[in-house]
Amino acid sequence: MRRRLALVLAAAAFLVVSFFLARWLTTESRERAAVTALLRAQARGDVGAMLARLDGCATDRRCAALQARNARRLRRPGRLEILAYHSSTAYALGAARGLTRVAWHVRGRGLPVVQCVEVQRGGSLLSRRSVTLRWLTAPIGRQAGC
Repeated sequence: MRRRLALVLAAAAFLVVSFFLARWLTTESRERAAVTALLRAQARGDVGAMLARLDGCATDRRCAALQARNARRLRRPGRLEILAYHSSTAYALGAARGLTRVAWHVRGRGLPVVQCVEVQRGGSLLSRRSVTLRWLTAPIGRQAGC
């Protein structure tokens, strides 16, 4: 009887840990997908899509102007590839806000571009998780940090 109870408790603990791990990994994927979609819109030169993905940017003249410049300057036809991705909000169990450094390029279209994206994560492992993009910088030096 004790052995059966121990087995049931171990299985329940495994399921609980698996549930929280899945929620955490899903948030990591959602952040990366949101940043990639933003950069793809930029590479297409689609300012409207960029502003739609950056929370509050459409109503902030400075932010909107920067994104319009980015879209004009960094427009590149082809398939965008992420070369390096370093998120300061990665592995956050709860709410977090920070910069994500992304190096990307479009194959055959010049040197890599490095930019920083301000990311805000909301929620916790127990509540609804959210990922909000706040800002996308102009290109920075290829060796520069955010």
